[in-house]
Amino acid sequence: MTHAAEDVEMRLDAVRAAQQVWLQTSLRERLRLVRRLRARLAQAAVELAETVPLELPGSLHRTLADTLVAEVLPLAEACRFLEREAAYILASRRESTSARPLWLSGVEVEVTRQPLGVVLILAAANYPLLLPGVQALQALTAGNAVQWKPAPGCSAPARALRRMLLECGLDPLLLEVVDEDVEAASALIQAGVDKVILTGGENTGHAVMRECAEKLTPSVMELSGCDAVFVTEGADLSRVVEAIAFGLRLNGSATCMAPRRIFVTTSVADALLAKLKSALAQLPPVPVPLRTLDLVSELLDDARQLGAAIVCGGIEGDTVRPLLLARATPDMKAVQTDVFAPMISMMQTSDEGEALGLYARCPYALTAAVFGSARAAERLALRIRAGVVIINDLIVPTADPRVSFGGIGRSGFGRTRGREGLLEMTSARAVVRQRSKSLLAYRPTTDAHIAFFEAIARTLHGRGLRTRLEGLRETIKAAQKLGR
Repeated sequence: MTHAAEDVEMRLDAVRAAQQVWLQTSLRERLRLVRRLRARLAQAAVELAETVPLELPGSLHRTLADTLVAEVLPLAEACRFLEREAAYILASRRESTSARPLWLSGVEVEVTRQPLGVVLILAAANYPLLLPGVQALQALTAGNAVQWKPAPGCSAPARALRRMLLECGLDPLLLEVVDEDVEAASALIQAGVDKVILTGGENTGHAVMRECAEKLTPSVMELSGCDAVFVTEGADLSRVVEAIAFGLRLNGSATCMAPRRIFVTTSVADALLAKLKSALAQLPPVPVPLRTLDLVSELLDDARQLGAAIVCGGIEGDTVRPLLLARATPDMKAVQTDVFAPMISMMQTSDEGEALGLYARCPYALTAAVFGSARAAERLALRIRAGVVIINDLIVPTADPRVSFGGIGRSGFGRTRGREGLLEMTSARAVVRQRSKSLLAYRPTTDAHIAFFEAIARTLHGRGLRTRLEGLRETIKAAQKLGR
């Protein structure tokens, strides 16, 4: 063990001691702190927003107003959600006795939620305040302590939110912002945090999961997306175009649920293509880092070789002007890759079945959007394999704090935000009460019990009334023999 590892473990011991005190605090008292924070957010919204970088390589490209509406306001809404819903979500639940086995008639079951202990949050750079901020608040509300590792260049908003929480009365040990480097996260995992919440790319997910596996540390992996838009015959094409253009330009296209694939019904494909071409041509180019430019170039070369047509956009110096590819096919890398660049590919389909089949050939399944008549869109949405499906919109509704967020497949597992996100910060504890005074279950069994147990099985689980009545008669006979 290195001296550094010893230091981390000693610090974690102090954090655990503080968490043990915190978990004894009533939920009502914890939520009072959340309420005070919400008021503080309203008072200092611009001040907090100004701590978020407006530009980071390959990530943020936004205005102060963007940060206010995309990060600060949703964070305040997440506070109010907790104030209103946390008590209900975290309440203990008594299981119905209707499913209780007859032979366990004295047993009562209650399921309670207990905090995990110390939660490590590994934050991403594209939304460095909202995403880890909500996760931290949910962890604290559930009774945990938090270690928050910001993405490189993103410590300022993390430390600003922490200062606000301390001003509201939080014990400093309950929320610590650690170094931005990977080694800080690794040291904490090795020291034995109780859960890891990662927002990041697929490759990062693999690396973190390997470390978690060594300690059997549970985790939530909110990973990459290559998200799809389904456009059916009844769709409002003007709305579809506005939504896609918004999704491509939002945050410099550095949004995990930005639209990357379009599956459009053949009957409206030409009209949609024309409208999209016109709308995307008006969008400004987006600066991207060199590694992303190289990836976009590789994706374009592959798409051309496989027959795709570049309708508009392209690489311009160190920027990417929003790209629209037509005649895309599911074997193209462009529809199989997560990329933080304004790039979208269109595929025509004859019906829902074909669209779903093509969609399923991509391993990512974070979010999907469906545009069409209410009934048709609802029907299709329920057939889509994804963590979140949005009907007649994209991205924006996920700012609703009620929405539980997360993916399937290579987009990760587990949920953050909403009801499910709060429950992720707890573990279920079954409290089982035995009201019966009988000691029969403790007695040793003999061969004579075989007929008795077999008869009970037929009585309780046999098919048909006749079989069960026969089982009951056999149970009585067997019981009489045992009693002799």
